[in-house]
Amino acid sequence: MRQIRILHTNDIHSHFDAYPKLATFLQKEKTDNPTALVDIGDNMDRFHPITEATRGKGNTKLLQLLQYDFVTIGNNEGITLEYKELSELYKEARFSILIANLYEQAGNRPVWTKPYELKDYDGITVAFIGLTVFYEHFYSLLGWKMEDPFLSLEKHIPSMKQEADIIVVLSHLGISDDEEIARRFPDIDVILGGHTHHVLPEGRFIGNTLVCGAGKYGQYIGEVNLTFDMDRSELVKKHAKLHKLEFFEPDKQVVETIKEMQIEANETLNQKVGFLTESLPVKWFSRSIFPDVLANKLKEWCEADVGMVNSGVLLDGLQEGEVTLGMLHRICPHPINPCRVVLTGEEFREVVQQALDPEMEQLRVKGFGFRGEVMGRMAFSGVRFDKEPVADGTSIITAIYVGDKFLSSSDKISIGTIDMFTFGRMYPSIIRAKEKKFYLPELLRDVLAHTFSCE
Repeated sequence: MRQIRILHTNDIHSHFDAYPKLATFLQKEKTDNPTALVDIGDNMDRFHPITEATRGKGNTKLLQLLQYDFVTIGNNEGITLEYKELSELYKEARFSILIANLYEQAGNRPVWTKPYELKDYDGITVAFIGLTVFYEHFYSLLGWKMEDPFLSLEKHIPSMKQEADIIVVLSHLGISDDEEIARRFPDIDVILGGHTHHVLPEGRFIGNTLVCGAGKYGQYIGEVNLTFDMDRSELVKKHAKLHKLEFFEPDKQVVETIKEMQIEANETLNQKVGFLTESLPVKWFSRSIFPDVLANKLKEWCEADVGMVNSGVLLDGLQEGEVTLGMLHRICPHPINPCRVVLTGEEFREVVQQALDPEMEQLRVKGFGFRGEVMGRMAFSGVRFDKEPVADGTSIITAIYVGDKFLSSSDKISIGTIDMFTFGRMYPSIIRAKEKKFYLPELLRDVLAHTFSCE
């Protein structure tokens, strides 16, 4: 019998405090058994100044320092970086980047990726294959071509089955797809998952496939131990567990490395983008200047009839004087893109009615690129409303005017807003809208930078 150990992380999202603890774990938990260390994507997140300043290369540096063997990408690597930035993200990496379902627009595979890789561990061959979430439209806007991950598996599993004793999938697809993969491809031995931040303390068997997940933000590092019978040439046992990283002291050397990276990042983000002649305050639950400015800029940016954005995307206001990249990143850290949506007058009225609901303003939002706390009051530009109060203290929208023109229920109207509203269940009319245009790779803070540089 021979043992192989696989350690896996996922969805660290630039929580840099995890890396020093990971380093300590890796030092203290060494074993004589051959070990692979892998990351399942969304290692980076541009909410963090180091990631923003280095466009993710700081994250790559730490993966290198901790001596990872294989990584795949998540949507935070794939669709929050420009084409060139993603192409250069792993330029200095000595580990392998596995993405079976990402291609150049011409159909060739990026030179910095492999679909899968074979690794020999004391006479046992393990095939590692990487897959990332199928956000086909967003990738195409950035110059990439995506393949359905299930088709990628159908393409590569036959050769992996012939070449390897064990097949391991690095899946940034989410738990539902992981479970479906396990049902459809019984030749896969282990699926190491991410994207949906699921926590599976001992893994989950679907058929003979072990499905794993280690949460988010570096709370855990996952461990999978595989027992292989050399006489029978067969994998006879799979066991998964999670280690809580909070129990490990941070490695001092890695802490110092991160401090140095932060200093360099601060210098990069100190670049001036504009100057304010007066302060721009923001309030989340009452009208304030800054959200109105942003709504107006989104209207202009998206060439729309109206602009619409929630105050909660602005975490703070700006004082009179110089504006830097770092200031904009601090107050607007979200990987959120501008978006143009076309609705009917009736659909827009429904959206406005929902937006003005006090419960919506108080809504605490998690995910969808939002890195703030609360939705906040909705700011509009280019539109005004007639309202009538009702018994419960709220109001009903009775008429909408775009400029001086009354908006009928059948009229079409374009809204310059943010892509966050096209996800989840906040605004069903926006989610259902057939006509949407996403502006990538620009983030909301790029819109702000353009606003101030023009003044």
